[in-house]
Amino acid sequence: MVSGDAGLAAGVVVLAAAVAMGAAVLAASLVRPVPPHRIRTAIRDREQRTAFLPQRDPDASGRSRPRAPGRPVPTAA
Repeated sequence: MVSGDAGLAAGVVVLAAAVAMGAAVLAASLVRPVPPHRIRTAIRDREQRTAFLPQRDPDASGRSRPRAPGRPVPTAA
């Protein structure tokens, strides 16, 4: 058996867990589902905002070619 303060602490923890679970269930019941067309629109909008597509082509005009691996270049200390 649990005695004294340990029993009280365990009871408080169980009560707090029950209250948290009740709050989570209540919050989940109040949230409305998102319609599928809103999800598709959000994905399409995010896709149109991304700015990394021109960077996929390393040979694009105006881009310098990366240096080939080889001997390390001595640098000034």
